[in-house]
Amino acid sequence: MNLRVLVDNNTLFSKFYYAEPGWSAYIECDNKNILFDTGYSGVFIKNAEKMGIDLCNLDYIVFSHGHIDHSWGLKYLLELYKNNKYKKPTLIANKNVFDEKINDIGEQIGIDISEEEVQSFININLTDDCLKITDNLMYLGYINRDFDPNSNIPFGKTKIGGRLQADYILDDTALVYKNDEGIVIITGCSHSGITNIIENSKKATERENIIDIIGGFHLFKNNPEQINNVKDYLQKECIKTIHPCHCTDLISKIELSKIISIEEVGVGLELNYT
Repeated sequence: MNLRVLVDNNTLFSKFYYAEPGWSAYIECDNKNILFDTGYSGVFIKNAEKMGIDLCNLDYIVFSHGHIDHSWGLKYLLELYKNNKYKKPTLIANKNVFDEKINDIGEQIGIDISEEEVQSFININLTDDCLKITDNLMYLGYINRDFDPNSNIPFGKTKIGGRLQADYILDDTALVYKNDEGIVIITGCSHSGITNIIENSKKATERENIIDIIGGFHLFKNNPEQINNVKDYLQKECIKTIHPCHCTDLISKIELSKIISIEEVGVGLELNYT
């Protein structure tokens, strides 16, 4: 599997790409091309062009969840498709990904394009189920939240069945790649809890050894209890290297670095796993 970061809060030094507070990664695995999240603008398209990546040749688009910083770039991709010949990809996401979402001050933070508009350009597969995308890459579907109590704290509100209610971001999910050595987990924001995601990944792949984790860990200095819980968990798992980024603040990375090797992430990063 080859993974290249198209959008992150940071860029790697001397790469000269565009950055924004969002997340997007381009993955090549088992002869399939997968776009994981889109950031919140058309920046991922500009960066992909500079990297020589053809986004008109995607097999799959996968959303980690429906928040602005992971999904608003989709409309720019559809604009690209309007004006170019493209292979029709399949969007894989949770069944609640298109539900309306607002933050605590009433701002819209959910996907800003309707499911019907998307269907005009790409196939859609909305599911809670764990799904095999390629021989070695899996979409985790609904994440069971048994290991991290902080993952059951609501974030804003969502409209389900015409009624606004507390949003527990049940659409949050991740990808997991497996090989003979173990698994690599690719997260979006980890609203469902990074420890929950790891446990779901191990169960889905029937693998125990974790090679790497890249993506958002949703850890912030204002929740030291959660940081310490994650530290304790990771230490017990004997994970050697992780790539936390996007929604993982500096204090959290410093704390995690006390027990595990933290690698730098930014737009332009390329990782290969055989």
